[in-house]
Amino acid sequence: MEQLMGYRRENGRVGIRNHVVIMPVDDISSAAVRAVAAHVQGVLAIPHAYGRLQYGADLDLHFRTIIGTLTNPNVAAAVVIGIEPKWTERVVDAVAATGKPVAGFSIERSGDLATVEKASRKAKEFVHWASELRREPVELSEVMVSIKCGESDTTTGLASNPTVGRVVDRLVDAGGTVIFGETSELTGGEHLIAERCATPEVRDKFYRFYNDYVQEIASKGVDLLGSQPTEGNIRGGLTTIEEKALGNIEKTGTRPVVDALEPAEAPKTPGLNFMDSSSAAAECVTLMAAGGAVLHLFPTGQGNVVGNPIEPVIKISANPITVSTMSEHIDVDVSGLLRREITLAQAADRLMDMVVRTINGRRTAAEVLGHREFSLTKLYRSA
Repeated sequence: MEQLMGYRRENGRVGIRNHVVIMPVDDISSAAVRAVAAHVQGVLAIPHAYGRLQYGADLDLHFRTIIGTLTNPNVAAAVVIGIEPKWTERVVDAVAATGKPVAGFSIERSGDLATVEKASRKAKEFVHWASELRREPVELSEVMVSIKCGESDTTTGLASNPTVGRVVDRLVDAGGTVIFGETSELTGGEHLIAERCATPEVRDKFYRFYNDYVQEIASKGVDLLGSQPTEGNIRGGLTTIEEKALGNIEKTGTRPVVDALEPAEAPKTPGLNFMDSSSAAAECVTLMAAGGAVLHLFPTGQGNVVGNPIEPVIKISANPITVSTMSEHIDVDVSGLLRREITLAQAADRLMDMVVRTINGRRTAAEVLGHREFSLTKLYRSA
């Protein structure tokens, strides 16, 4: 394998991208964030829809996601804009604790125009600084990876998910950290994950997350058919959540599950980590990026197009129709598995090659096409 080159951040963690991010604390600061991005080339604005009158666990998750996104090793520096100084300082202080360059600006008692000017000047300074950072040799074990599938069908379970599973095993065996989740999509196969939990404590945590999630869904008294499985799943031949779950679990490989994490929680233990998370693509990837993952592997059957602002998403497909009609979205074509032209090991080699190339700077299809979906998970209605 060729030498891997990444950005080593102030706290020692390794990134594979070098973004200067402009992030609002709350929805009403998003306009100022967009204005800064319009003035300063080379920044990445991440506007979003929440952050006002949230409370309890919902507010905690909001801050954990915002802070986790900015402390992700793919971010070189950050500018934070909020309406109120206290919450803005909360984010800035948490990011500064990692050693990463960060500055915060509050709109109250300044207004948009003055805030945008000050934030733009700081953003310009950060872009100059970040542009001179250079990649250095890193180890595969230092690159945190996340996995999720989307628009799954029969080809996903037969080929693209098993391909990802083989690569996950390689990453874990190399000492790396991998995050998987999609809590509701484990239904019918949750016992298979539980059996792989490394300790009884991890198993209990996993079951607590899983049972709470499923009970919440059941409490609404609704039929999830059309949502789980989705209409795309059904068209692709997956008629039950159990069928979907078994294919989903294939991509986790065969290694033990070393921990069960809260949404957007950073892993503490190398190896395969479960994260309690939505199965919605943008929400799930957002949470995993906030947990620190710098590269995402995304098998798709019918053709999910999701990306993320800070975490490159590699798309893998074995569906020959999708590979043909949506070729611009697919980074790795493993449809040869279904035609028996390649073996599973060879498919995994293709994906590993793309992992290495992406770590070293190749832009994924989602990055080139501008897919920067950032979707915060909200637990409650606002107060």
